[in-house]
Amino acid sequence: MDKKEILLINGGGPLRGEVIISGAKNSALPILAACVLGTEEIILDGVPDLKDVEIMIEVLRHLGSKVEYIGDESLRIDSSGINTCETPFELMDKMRASFVVMGPLLSRFKEAHTKAPGGCNIGARPIDLHLKGFEALGAEALVNDEAISITTKGELIGNEIYLDFPSVGATQNIMMAATLAKGETIIENAAKEPEIVDLASFLSKMGAKIKGAGTSTIVVDGVEKLTGTRHTIIPDRIEAASYMLAAVMTKGDVTIKNVIGSHIRPVIAKLIEMGASVEEIEEEDIIKVSANQKLKPTNIQTLPYPGFPTDAQAQFMALMTVCDGESKIQETVFENRFMHVEQLNKMGAAIATSGNRATIVGVDKLHGADVKATDLRAGAALVMAGLTASGQTKISDIYHIDRGYSKLVEKFTKLGGDIKRVTID
Repeated sequence: MDKKEILLINGGGPLRGEVIISGAKNSALPILAACVLGTEEIILDGVPDLKDVEIMIEVLRHLGSKVEYIGDESLRIDSSGINTCETPFELMDKMRASFVVMGPLLSRFKEAHTKAPGGCNIGARPIDLHLKGFEALGAEALVNDEAISITTKGELIGNEIYLDFPSVGATQNIMMAATLAKGETIIENAAKEPEIVDLASFLSKMGAKIKGAGTSTIVVDGVEKLTGTRHTIIPDRIEAASYMLAAVMTKGDVTIKNVIGSHIRPVIAKLIEMGASVEEIEEEDIIKVSANQKLKPTNIQTLPYPGFPTDAQAQFMALMTVCDGESKIQETVFENRFMHVEQLNKMGAAIATSGNRATIVGVDKLHGADVKATDLRAGAALVMAGLTASGQTKISDIYHIDRGYSKLVEKFTKLGGDIKRVTID
């Protein structure tokens, strides 16, 4: 029988100290994919140490890029020698985000082939918006249950593309495909996330002409080629939010470094509304968070950026389980994002769901239990709950957590959390 790793957490104490936030997973992955477009050497700094990043590096190497670490968080990438436009099925199956390599491949080589994407089971994340965008640029998509092939007979031609939903992945993929297309591409109802802005900034440094990133209309003027550059990935706003919530949930006092407050404005606003102390030092990218009493209940509704992030919903629910009263959550982005409810209830939480709504009644104390990380953010919520609970919590399926949290055990240990990674048969 295979050995597997679990997290053992003994809860109870407040988290205190400081934590440095890593580069954003949701920025690193599309930027790594965009390296396919560069014909010269690229250096990326602030690359987080994550399983998903490892998979994307494997994808690049399979395509023929040379990728090497030059320090803990810096990569040197040379994609001048790419020799295939087909990404391996087994890698695509592990991570949906690897689908963002299709736009760059199509843009540079006029073809891209892969498998239907995998990843977390948090609901339908259809790729039809991506394909619709590629087709609007003049490509032809052939899709069956297993494979996806996108080709173009001649050049990609700029066009106006309206997204039915402001999908982050589709916005990124179409934006990258359009960088080398002939003429102007206008993406309307585009996603506005900071990670979109970061990708546009990176592409612009390589010679792309992009205007409007961070607004609902992005304009891309096609250029002949993209070169190389050096770029630092923005801090991970969801990792920052997770440590902020853990700090107040344990009635702790934590200084969070390398965080951009404007990227997590809804989380900060809710914490202040609930009675937590949040102090921003913007010029130093620092936020200090503390709480010394039970927080008041609140209601949240997840929305595309700049609304409340769906990726912080599970962690916020964990905090609500120990608030003083009844809180409500409405999840509008993904339809299957309450899988953590059953696990939190095992720890003594009082949560009821109906469709995309959850009602959480605060309890005096959570207790340790054997629970399972059903997806990435659910795993983070369970870690927070375990740090707050009385007794020991065992979390299995922690590979989900490793996909999105760099050095989680080390960071929580430094803050005084009793958390260990243990291998079991």
